[in-house]
Amino acid sequence: MADLITVDDPEDPRLRDYTGLTDVELRRRREPAEGLFIAEGEKVIRRARHAGYEMRSMLLSAKWVDVMRDVIDEVPAPVYAVSPDLAERVTGYHVHRGALASMQRKPLPAVGELLRSAHRVVGAEPAGEGSGTGTPPPGPRQGAVRRVAVFEDMVDHANLGAAFRNAAALGVDAVFLTPRCADPLYRRAVKVSMGAVFHVPWTRLTSWPKDVEILREHGFVTAALCLDEQSITVDELAARRYGKLALLLGTEGDGLSVDALRAADEWVRIPMAAGVDSLNVAAASAVAFYATRPQGA
Repeated sequence: MADLITVDDPEDPRLRDYTGLTDVELRRRREPAEGLFIAEGEKVIRRARHAGYEMRSMLLSAKWVDVMRDVIDEVPAPVYAVSPDLAERVTGYHVHRGALASMQRKPLPAVGELLRSAHRVVGAEPAGEGSGTGTPPPGPRQGAVRRVAVFEDMVDHANLGAAFRNAAALGVDAVFLTPRCADPLYRRAVKVSMGAVFHVPWTRLTSWPKDVEILREHGFVTAALCLDEQSITVDELAARRYGKLALLLGTEGDGLSVDALRAADEWVRIPMAAGVDSLNVAAASAVAFYATRPQGA
């Protein structure tokens, strides 16, 4: 059972994990280095716990203590009870959902390991708005990997979080991030995904686009989403029913790099109407994931 500790000093060193959350560069440097990330909101915290992430501490305003009582009773980590004003002074922003948790990161799996067998947490819908515990996931499920996504240099945390939520909702088995891609466990990405980043297995590639060869070695056809007129439509891609498919999506605005396009087996486009040239990358991922879902899914 966790200790409930009332804190009234924003400079209290025990709150260090939560200080200056609006300083993006600080969080980018500190969170991966120290092995922590911040989960915001009741449902996101619960989903992180159900996915097996260890809790370092919680920061709660008074009205959320009873709501989170079952979690408080389960975890050994300290729980800091603070006023909404103090929470804002510590974090640098208004903590709308009144609950934050500092969570311990897990080691990332090797690329080949993830391509052989994904370990996906299933059993509950991605968290939505509002309160209530909902039905917790029964636990992880391990199975064959047939469809994966590669996000190249996606730097916007909101887009990354939305793309992860799409991957979770539309049955993508695993996600691979290029070295310059944003951190999916950054607070903004976790919040936008509503905890879906905890349910889709993911890891980072180390040498992109050379790592396309690792995908091929495991039997994957690589399909790059782009706007080139020589590309096939996403419906044509789906009709080919590749047994193993890797969908490549590029950064906001510029799309996939020239090197990534050269390395891909297929070029794929989403047909546009009304003079619109392209979709936001998160929206494009949803279309591609849905169109290429396995038969019967």
